[in-house]
Amino acid sequence: MINQTITLTAFGYFGKSFLDKVAEAVKYEFPFPVRIIESHVDLAEYFDPSRRQYDGNKLLKSVNKLARQDTGKTIGLFDVDLYIPILTYIFGQAILNGETGIASTYRLSNEHYGLEPDHELLLQRFTKVVIHELGHAFGLIHCTTPTCVMRPSTYVEDIDQKGLHFCQQCKGKL
Repeated sequence: MINQTITLTAFGYFGKSFLDKVAEAVKYEFPFPVRIIESHVDLAEYFDPSRRQYDGNKLLKSVNKLARQDTGKTIGLFDVDLYIPILTYIFGQAILNGETGIASTYRLSNEHYGLEPDHELLLQRFTKVVIHELGHAFGLIHCTTPTCVMRPSTYVEDIDQKGLHFCQQCKGKL
């Protein structure tokens, strides 16, 4: 890996402590400086009224345009319900070997499933999604190792079952 910076761009309010914890976990997995910045985008243009969701492909393109190409990898952080045309919803996505990705907390909170709030579980889930999407940006594909953070996640339970770290094989590819 070449020396670069990972930028976590918050599009919305997440709380400093929450973002700091995500950044610390990212620093543990990737040997690069991690910075947090705030940005704004008018989400109305990404909203699909027929689905009542936000188009992940369009948001990813927008984050890609906003990202400064000389900073390394950028992940746009959102709290809206994301979809891509072939899936009902997504937790995040990234351009394989690209510069950018997106992640959303929307479907990661217990409240979304009628359960009691659990801030720590939300933080763990979101951190896994962010690291997973960064893995794609760094060229990693999905992994079959059950505990690897690069294991695919269709449901929130899948995120809960996998670990926060890369398996040895994925770590070696980085």
